[in-house]
Amino acid sequence: MSRSIRVVFFDAADTLFHVHGSVAEMYLHHAVQFGFRQKPDSVTEIAQAFRRAFQEAPPPVFAITEPAQIKQSERLWWFDIVHNVFYRVGMFQRFDEFFDQVFHAFEDHQSWRLFPETAAILARLKAQDLELGIISNFDSRLFTVMRGLGIADSFDTVTISSLAQAAKPAPKIFHLALEKHAVDAEEALHVGDSFREDVEGARKAGLHAVLLDRKGQQQPEGVQVIRNLEEVVLLLARLEQ
Repeated sequence: MSRSIRVVFFDAADTLFHVHGSVAEMYLHHAVQFGFRQKPDSVTEIAQAFRRAFQEAPPPVFAITEPAQIKQSERLWWFDIVHNVFYRVGMFQRFDEFFDQVFHAFEDHQSWRLFPETAAILARLKAQDLELGIISNFDSRLFTVMRGLGIADSFDTVTISSLAQAAKPAPKIFHLALEKHAVDAEEALHVGDSFREDVEGARKAGLHAVLLDRKGQQQPEGVQVIRNLEEVVLLLARLEQ
């Protein structure tokens, strides 16, 4: 790694914050209100169906620039995913009403929780005169979530796929983020929880990359792995020695 990191980029969901409970539990909680017939293994079935639907979905990239159209495209993209999930686990008559409610629920910051160390680590990095940015495939609801969680002012830039017209792991979204800070790729570090999107994507774009693996389940060869965000500070400190 370079000793001259000027910008630290972060992924957003599951790196800085996480869903309160789980995505499957949130889907189930809202779906039963609109007629979904819950079974003992519904959470597991929804979780499995979501992973499959998410993997099969095209990247959230849209060939439009008008804000209202982008928001509509984001909503339709998620509608297809959620519809795919419940097509697999059990469709119900009031699905459209359910989707409207659950889509807005994920925009509510009360549906999310910061990881315990997030706020303190962001403050420490800012105190070291580092610029901070987000590179995420989250949609424009991210801005509302960040404001609600109290971390919006910690970041100098936010680059999301639907506005960048590129999604991780494509190098384009990383290059766009770098341009906002006027830095070269080797002057930036990216931290995220996905090996494919965050590590491989950042490396292909020329950035340094760190994999955040809070459960210690991944050991990819030749990759710097950390268990929590506090280790980012320790890593940067070692680089300056």
